[in-house]
Amino acid sequence: MKKISLFTLALLLSGAVFGQLNPVKWTYESRKAGDGEYDLVFTAHIQEGWYVYSQFLESDEGPVRTTFTFDENSQVELVGNCKEDGHKYEGFDELFYMNIIKFSGEPMFTQRVKIKAPTTLTGHLEFMTCDNEKCLPPKEVEFRFGLE
Repeated sequence: MKKISLFTLALLLSGAVFGQLNPVKWTYESRKAGDGEYDLVFTAHIQEGWYVYSQFLESDEGPVRTTFTFDENSQVELVGNCKEDGHKYEGFDELFYMNIIKFSGEPMFTQRVKIKAPTTLTGHLEFMTCDNEKCLPPKEVEFRFGLE
């Protein structure tokens, strides 16, 4: 019984410590691109020593890739794929024992959209962050764009 209590306490304390860590903050904005098109720009502000992962990984067996999910909206059409730009590392990762693509600093992810009429576009992004020794559980961040 004592072992179970100590294990439970250790688990709760580690959860509290990880719960306080927040090495990535996201901002987002829309930029008019002309002719009813907008660029939706998501910027990850990452503390030094931490990383977020690309949308384009070779396997789902490693880190959780960054994904953008847009709620259904008949007034909005996605144009092309979401682009990535920033300080990128590509290659073998010792933490996952596989080739990965990860970003540090302030990478930007940009999705172009075309609107048929003024609308609000909502959704969420999911990401995972790691340093060179540990990873935090994946997180979801909701977003909302007013497009006119």
